[in-house]
Amino acid sequence: MQVDLTGKSVLLGVTGSISTYKACDLARLFIKAGASVHVIMTPSSERFVSALTFEALTRNPVLTEDSESWSSKLNHIDIGKLCDVFVIAPTTANTLNKLSQGIADNILTQTVLAFKGEVLIAPAANTQMIDNHYTNQSLKALEKSNYTLISSQEKLLACGDTGNGALAEPSEIFFHVAKSLLKESFWENRHIVITGGGSREKIDEVRYISNFSSGKMAKALCLALYLKGAKVHYLTSMGTQGLPLTLSSESFEDAHALLDLTQTSLLLARKESSTEPYLFMVAAVADFTPLTPEKGKVKKSSLGKEWNIKLTQTTDILASLDKTGIKTIGFKAEMDSNKGLENAVNLLTQKSVDAVCYNLLKDAKSFGGDKNEITFISKDSQIPLGRSNKLTLAFKIINEAQKLNTKPHKEIE
Repeated sequence: MQVDLTGKSVLLGVTGSISTYKACDLARLFIKAGASVHVIMTPSSERFVSALTFEALTRNPVLTEDSESWSSKLNHIDIGKLCDVFVIAPTTANTLNKLSQGIADNILTQTVLAFKGEVLIAPAANTQMIDNHYTNQSLKALEKSNYTLISSQEKLLACGDTGNGALAEPSEIFFHVAKSLLKESFWENRHIVITGGGSREKIDEVRYISNFSSGKMAKALCLALYLKGAKVHYLTSMGTQGLPLTLSSESFEDAHALLDLTQTSLLLARKESSTEPYLFMVAAVADFTPLTPEKGKVKKSSLGKEWNIKLTQTTDILASLDKTGIKTIGFKAEMDSNKGLENAVNLLTQKSVDAVCYNLLKDAKSFGGDKNEITFISKDSQIPLGRSNKLTLAFKIINEAQKLNTKPHKEIE
């Protein structure tokens, strides 16, 4: 899923660490997303990667001790004015300790003091250095000073030790920075529950009944709402690959488990949220489940040529949930071009939801694609959101979902 940062400008600070080379990958991610990238390098970082490398990647001059100029904007005062956010990755223990004390003895720390916007730091150091009392105190002080900390990870370090201190993955740093650029006050810290993927109803211990749902639309909504600053809790049968590691999630298998998880998640959202939570019910839940799932694996030889499986209806999760104080958006996939829209509209009253995202499918091949077409239906309007990639659609959906808290807009004829 490609995040769009067109029109945004990122200031990337690089310090002297063995993981400095990963800052090149991070710069590429920002550029691929459409952002403009400006780089500042400490003298120590130039021992690992040259300024020329970053100039070639970003097509912008790199600010170093030697390149600073007061006849242009390539200086520690003006470069920050060009950028929307400042991320330092990697941030060495030395730099962490300097920043916490307001020390400005190199081009990067001077720029930090002069920068007015949000500063994100991604530490990278040997385990003993990152766990050192002074570094720990510095990290706590920086968080209290409104720096955003992107936690390091535990793994085998370049020095041969295994432990905390490795730089967060470039993709994870990218998500944090993109969130800083795209967050909105309406969604920030709002609790959101999203369900995604198809349920798997056990026939025996190795076989199940399911559907073709890929979970991609739910994942796109998770990422879009995360980037808007929401506290997303994702209930999924399809895993969380490609999503931020800090995004909260739980796995489910069958409809019964999903019902329990959704009820619990909504109760928690009501309890902890100071604003009205949202539920996006994207999961494709089986309508029927085997009445008596078999234990172990049923042998083909014991069945003969036919296997008659008795099915019973599953609980209608969306209809049975207590949605009091929750803005609820249901999803309806149909293959009936004549009555599909009518069925989606009826869902508003049948399931007591605030809105429905209607998707008309052609056939089974329509599942799992990277694009989708959605009509956003509420009691007051039917808004065609068009056909596009699922992340773009997700942003359009949450834009319409936000309007459910404001005055109704006129129906588009």
